[in-house]
Amino acid sequence: MSISILGARLLDPANDLDRVDDVHLDQGRIVGIGTAPVGFEALRQIAGEGLVMTPGLVDLSVSLREPGQTRKGSIASETQAAAAGGVTSLCCPPNTRPVLDTTAVAELILDRATVAGHAKVFPIGALTRDLQGEQLAELVALRDAGCVAFGNGIGGLHNSRTLRRALEYAATFDLTIIFQPQDHDLAEGGLAHEGPTASFLGLPGIPESAETVALARDLLLVEQSGVRAHFSQLSSARAVEMLATAQARGLPVTADVALYQLILTDEALADFSSLYHVQPPLRSRRDRDALREAVRSGVIGAIASHHQPHEDDAKQAPFGATEPGISSVELLLPLSLTLVEDGLLELPELIRRLSSGPATALRLPSAGIQLGAPADLLIFDPAGQTLAGEQWLSKGRNCPFLGHCLPGRVRYTICDGRLSYTT
Repeated sequence: MSISILGARLLDPANDLDRVDDVHLDQGRIVGIGTAPVGFEALRQIAGEGLVMTPGLVDLSVSLREPGQTRKGSIASETQAAAAGGVTSLCCPPNTRPVLDTTAVAELILDRATVAGHAKVFPIGALTRDLQGEQLAELVALRDAGCVAFGNGIGGLHNSRTLRRALEYAATFDLTIIFQPQDHDLAEGGLAHEGPTASFLGLPGIPESAETVALARDLLLVEQSGVRAHFSQLSSARAVEMLATAQARGLPVTADVALYQLILTDEALADFSSLYHVQPPLRSRRDRDALREAVRSGVIGAIASHHQPHEDDAKQAPFGATEPGISSVELLLPLSLTLVEDGLLELPELIRRLSSGPATALRLPSAGIQLGAPADLLIFDPAGQTLAGEQWLSKGRNCPFLGHCLPGRVRYTICDGRLSYTT
């Protein structure tokens, strides 16, 4: 469909673009900025006055739950929820059932995502077979089938020798490895950040060292192997310091943080609500502030939803018996705009952390707003508001922000020139 968006503020920090202008789309691409090309005729016009147009958001961790856990979510439902949050490209982790360790599973996910058409899906392949940490998966075959990176989930590989060999193999083929550092032995049995809140509530704690011990090992092996590495879901102040030191020494490492870790702290657990049960756990106010500063400075270059939808029953047991995770991709833009309200980031830098930052980290295609680029765009109303949960598309309602009034409102999400979401 040919579309003209008229008079919107075009904001693309990666391309040094910030001005009010018209944009024209045809056959899935941007064919004009300002003046329409000769012979162009828009089948649809969108009035953009007062609206902001940015590159579509890129989310590095959205659990789609399909195949194998469709009671929690499906490729169709969760990509539609992602589009409602302004996302046009997303990565899905390998913890499906069966695990994403074969080309058949990767192809199934990509085929169903194409049929759904709400967002572009980039699978993260399993580093080891069945995520067991013993035998390497067929990494090159998975890459050829469409996997953009490889990981083994939270905790990674317990055996350091096996991990070293896996990283050396991955480095040979220039594959990106995703780490979620957490030492299994130090974290085992823990439910909350080890600190005053956990002690007061009687919840077994997960110490900061569970993250930093694993991170130290991973960084050393990254340096030795030369592999391209991305650290996902960092949660502690000390981990951020270690990452900044590694980057200053020239290690090719990037990182993301879960958006809810920039907003919440372990104080949210005061009433034992399982909606705040996540892994790694919500940590202290000091840790949250350090994560915020790392996002502001660019040490952490990407903000992700780490969307994990669950059916109602998964969150209705006593705290320790519930499944961890928050359903949040549907609120990625409005929740992120609270960081602008709080004065942490200017809007251009926030858009960078939500688009070009994550795309660069995993080498995903993201041309932004420029002639000839794929028409993957977000158009939102910065003066509008979003009532979380008023319209909910994800199968998982395990979100502590439901009922909150949040800044900004997604008006249109455009993926490959198609309106994948509109309100």
